[in-house]
Amino acid sequence: QVQLIESGGGLVQAGGSLRLSCAVSGGTFSSFAMAWFRQTPGKERELVAAISRSGAIKSYAESVKGRFTISRDNAKNTVSLQMNGLKPEDTAVYFCAAGGSISYFSVAYDYRGQGTQVTVSS
Repeated sequence: QVQLIESGGGLVQAGGSLRLSCAVSGGTFSSFAMAWFRQTPGKERELVAAISRSGAIKSYAESVKGRFTISRDNAKNTVSLQMNGLKPEDTAVYFCAAGGSISYFSVAYDYRGQGTQVTVSS
């Protein structure tokens, strides 16, 4: 059974940084495209960043380009999201997801974690 466990969320002031990590177990990590989504109450889940199986292709939401960086370590079965220049509007629950290919839609991914809260104060 594939499991995804996120870590690294927390409370940070605007302009600060956080690094989220997602550890994947129970599957062949290198066969998964990975993504980070975020969701706030009353809003649809939004793709933040995605990375292909090899790491060669990365995709970002326009709102985070230049501030966030997605990376993966296929030897450690982890995917990370480095978040710099955080803004209050980045406040959300962040989820990692694993699937066969990159998609903008969370339902296209086969596996999802429980999420980690990120709160950015102004």
